[in-house]
Amino acid sequence: MTIHHLDCASMCPLGGRLLLGSGGRLTGRMVAHCLVVESADGLILVDTGLGTGDIADPGRLGRGFLTMVRPQLSLASTALHQLRALGHRPQDVRHIVLTHLDVDHAGGLADFPDARVHVLADELRAARARATRGERDRYRPVQWAHGPRWVEHGSGGESWYGFQAVRPLAEASSDLLLVPLPGHTRGHSGVAVRDGEGWLLHCGDAYFSHTDIDPGAGRRPPGLRAFQRMVAVDDRARLHNQERLRALRREHGAEVRLICAHDPDEFDRAAG
Repeated sequence: MTIHHLDCASMCPLGGRLLLGSGGRLTGRMVAHCLVVESADGLILVDTGLGTGDIADPGRLGRGFLTMVRPQLSLASTALHQLRALGHRPQDVRHIVLTHLDVDHAGGLADFPDARVHVLADELRAARARATRGERDRYRPVQWAHGPRWVEHGSGGESWYGFQAVRPLAEASSDLLLVPLPGHTRGHSGVAVRDGEGWLLHCGDAYFSHTDIDPGAGRRPPGLRAFQRMVAVDDRARLHNQERLRALRREHGAEVRLICAHDPDEFDRAAG
């Protein structure tokens, strides 16, 4: 399968190098790393970034997100417009697979109303309930008010490189898997895509910087570590899964490449 890498929401949070380990003194750079997978059944979109509705009405993203993350709102950066630039139509997207439903991952759902939207059942349940203040901030129901064609996936399935409860999305592609990685949110998941002879694992927000999983990458930015801890719904589970991802990279790095949603260095390398 052919994989395209899209940045669907460039962001410039305050904090610069202290927060992200890169960028300027005052502001840093984050991306919304989404994937477009060309399959025999049409296009599969992994996460959506921000959508055209978010650009038209930024207020629906929430004041906290706009103030802290400072997204650079541009129609050209949306998945819809980038896919059109690649020669595709919105209806060519047959499936959307979500790592989770945070505001910067699910904003483009309404741009592809015909797609089937795959998500872990625990995540959709949490997004609908919005039981805590943090979940009321991170989940924005207006982004899915159009009524997506949800496909909920529960626990159970096969084992994949030591990760249990992996559910193949056979309806979308036999070469695409949901890999539960809870902690950042209740139903957070990675998405594994077979890439030639190996796999590409999109880890979503299970980590935010390559320094989180690569011991040789240098010092982990202290501000980013604090931010991840602050926004995690279960920090113990998040840290446990980061350790598992470090082991996966260490032991199977030749077979499985890891990327996350927001690291600009990872995105630049992957996008070429």
